[in-house]
Amino acid sequence: MAIQPPPPTAMKIAKLRVSDEKAFVPEMDEAVDSGWHAPVGIILWIFLSNLTIILNKWIIDTAGFRYPIILTCWHFFSTSIAVQVLARTTSLLDSRHSLGMTPLVYVRTLLPIGVCYSASLVCSNIVYIYLSVAFIQMLNAANPAAVLLVSWAWRVIDPSLSAFVNMLVIVAGAALASLGEVQFSIVGLLFQTAGIILGALRLVLTQVLVSQKGMKMDPIVAIYYFGPACAAMTMLVAFVVEVPRFEIDRLTSSAVGLLLLSAVVAFALNVTTVQLIGKTSGLVMALTGIFKNILLIVVSVFIWHTHITAVQAAGYTLALVGLTYYWIGDEQLAKLYRTTSTWLVAGSGATSIGRRGNTTLVVLGGTALCIFLLSLLFSAFHHDGAANHVNVT
Repeated sequence: MAIQPPPPTAMKIAKLRVSDEKAFVPEMDEAVDSGWHAPVGIILWIFLSNLTIILNKWIIDTAGFRYPIILTCWHFFSTSIAVQVLARTTSLLDSRHSLGMTPLVYVRTLLPIGVCYSASLVCSNIVYIYLSVAFIQMLNAANPAAVLLVSWAWRVIDPSLSAFVNMLVIVAGAALASLGEVQFSIVGLLFQTAGIILGALRLVLTQVLVSQKGMKMDPIVAIYYFGPACAAMTMLVAFVVEVPRFEIDRLTSSAVGLLLLSAVVAFALNVTTVQLIGKTSGLVMALTGIFKNILLIVVSVFIWHTHITAVQAAGYTLALVGLTYYWIGDEQLAKLYRTTSTWLVAGSGATSIGRRGNTTLVVLGGTALCIFLLSLLFSAFHHDGAANHVNVT
């Protein structure tokens, strides 16, 4: 279990980015880059976040530890202990004292969010049994669309025709990627859909809590409050569903080592995320998230030799175009065009664009490069598959 870097402001909840594992986040749109710490933090976050996903897939699928609920409970339990230690030995969680948390407030406001949180992570881990990492990341492109729909249903934001059209483009891309999946599983798709919806519901409930109660938490404080409750809930479910069929032989020395490593990596990701807050803007983090997902697809294809079809490539590219446009918007695109043109004319990026614009350009360029490399990879695998088919026949 690991929290994710902060998305933009709560008033723009339709653009909140949701992925494998998330928590409460503060506002970020006005944050600025603060030197070399932000690039280092972003690179570290990309590495740890993707490593967490790869480890979970490896443990559940490759290593044969097919107990995703127990794995989720283990992550909640280990992270909760580590956060409790931090609360008593450091000042990282001192902001919790200003929240005025009472048992009644906890049960009425935080517990429902915790239920959605733990359920979404359980669904996300179960999916690793049925679907490839690459396909899961393609489906995750539809996360903003789910947040948008739930936000409209909860009347957190007003419906918008342009946002609806943009959402249709993203969903169409994800649907096209599903049609091209070679090892398609309806059970896996249902669990992934449930995880996306539960994650969107959690974010909207969080927005309601912030707007009505004025209660804001940084991610690690959220883990402090949610971790123990989520660990208890997942433990109860595990005792009913997975413990009766649990085989102790699955806990080999290598499996135990992987479980410990996954817990350490997840906690390191949590701390890295907290340190990254305030170091860069929400837009840069959103674009970095797209870059991270593309990189994860490429790595997972090499690890598990996942076959990617041309239809999937087209669908995911369509979803990425819609997702990138949704995050950037008309104003940001126009601004980016003006600053880039000025930079090219003046011949000095440092003077015209500035650090924040330069970081955005780097992320955009890296994302475009990854899309290009991913397309080449898709083509190569498609060509190899066709060649093998000819040889067999």
